[in-house]
Amino acid sequence: MLNGVNASDGIGIGKAVVAIEPDLSYKSEAHDDPEAERERYSKALEDFCARTQKQADRMAVTVGEEEAQIMVGHITMAQDPFMMDEVGQRIDAGMGAEQAVDEACEMFFGMFASMDDPLMRERAADVKDIRTGLLANLLDKEVIDLSALKKDSIVVVHDLTPSMTATIDKDHVVGIVTETGGRTSHSAIIARALEIPAVLSVADALKQISQGDVCVVDGTKGHVCVNPEKDELKEFKKVAKAAAEAKAALNVFKGKPTVTGDAEKRLLLANIGTPEEATSASEHDAEGVGLFRSEFLFMDTSSLPSENEQFVAYQKVALRMKDQPVIIRTLDVGGDKEIPYLGLTKEENPFMGNRAVRYCLAHPDKYKVQLRALLRASAFGDIKIMVPLVTCVEEIRDVKDLVDECKKELKKEGVKFNDDIQVGAMMETPAASLIADDLAAECDFFSIGTNDLIGYTMCVDRGNDAVSYLYSVYSPAVLRSIKRIIKAGNDAGIMVGMCGESAADPLLIPLLLSFGLNEFSVTPPAILQTRKIISEWTKKDADKLAEKVMGLTTAAEVKNALSKAVK
Repeated sequence: MLNGVNASDGIGIGKAVVAIEPDLSYKSEAHDDPEAERERYSKALEDFCARTQKQADRMAVTVGEEEAQIMVGHITMAQDPFMMDEVGQRIDAGMGAEQAVDEACEMFFGMFASMDDPLMRERAADVKDIRTGLLANLLDKEVIDLSALKKDSIVVVHDLTPSMTATIDKDHVVGIVTETGGRTSHSAIIARALEIPAVLSVADALKQISQGDVCVVDGTKGHVCVNPEKDELKEFKKVAKAAAEAKAALNVFKGKPTVTGDAEKRLLLANIGTPEEATSASEHDAEGVGLFRSEFLFMDTSSLPSENEQFVAYQKVALRMKDQPVIIRTLDVGGDKEIPYLGLTKEENPFMGNRAVRYCLAHPDKYKVQLRALLRASAFGDIKIMVPLVTCVEEIRDVKDLVDECKKELKKEGVKFNDDIQVGAMMETPAASLIADDLAAECDFFSIGTNDLIGYTMCVDRGNDAVSYLYSVYSPAVLRSIKRIIKAGNDAGIMVGMCGESAADPLLIPLLLSFGLNEFSVTPPAILQTRKIISEWTKKDADKLAEKVMGLTTAAEVKNALSKAVK
């Protein structure tokens, strides 16, 4: 059994197709005709962009608009004046086009790979993809094509780049195995969009799996079984069939309202990171957007997005979701999200430093660009503004003051907006939990961000293996904090939602129903499963379970009790 990162749920059974990348080695020779080398580079870049655009167009149809934008991003990066200038300078210095491209890409790869933010580190993989495409053109080599595979193929590759994924025949690929990548990598994002089981970062997968081997890819647990015994294979097939039947059975919840077992209504929304993901949210039957992570707009550019660029993005989501609620989190920068052009100061402990709303309030001119764009977009749908990392009442008041300033400016300019736009807090710090009643008096809604709430409450970096055992939503300290926040919101008569990963946790849902959570915001593929679980619990049953669980004193005891109670 091989182990890796569980990147895309499900079980895939098929035969391995081991994809070997082309040999892109070349001779580093000095050239005395820079003009000819520049011409070769220009032709290679032109062909790369044309091919990538075709892949993006195909991906938009076969996968989705959002995933297609990954490929468009490759074109943007390859044509970036800074990158082109780095290649050009090296050619002028006497390098061949191959070496110039290789060294320039290596420089950008190192720059992205050294960043603290895991999302920015994933950009290093994009640079590798661009390097492969350009060098293949210069060396007249064929890149990996996964468009003509046999039925029930398991793709095994060192790194499944977006350009490879763009060619995948979704109907014939039942599993993906790579030697690199994490849950936030583009290969993971695309695998989930394609709903193909995937296990990434399997050490030496290309050595341990041979062409034609029978493989079982368990994308839920992160396991790969190579050439299983007859009885093992039979059992895997049985599990895969049951999983497929369970998934198909969820379709009965499509188009249905989200209600508890005793017909109490709840809101079931989707978490998204780009405007294009709103389409996926709608297709998976979300009742709105509970978290739009706006920082992705800032990460996909080399300068601050203009007010109009942001307005277009927010308007697109509002129009796609029609009159459904769209909660947009304002720029959550800092911590593990480093955006170079914002000029963040290097800090000893960035998670406790000048991040999120703190950074925004320290740079009101930049913040107002986003707030004005959000207000303008509110004329086209039910947009709500959510403030991240709130720790005190003053922060919410200061944001509301800036919103009022923007309203006055827009009124003078004759620009339409929703004058009653709601401003709420993302409840993700112990401080916010302790003063939840005071914050409820200032906010129009709460949304609990469990990912950071767990980390800050338990003083745990979940990426640190030595202490990761403490990172648990089942910790009594975390559960009491969540309960306190929900009660404060309910007492004040404001909506309380949850947009952290725990909102889709089957074990936690009955507790959240008992506490009085109004809104659940989950990843689009988890919507129907979450709706099903909500429908299985009455308030009476949930309260009975909560009374038992909240008297327990360890995370293990809590999880065990909840596991036994799962319907």
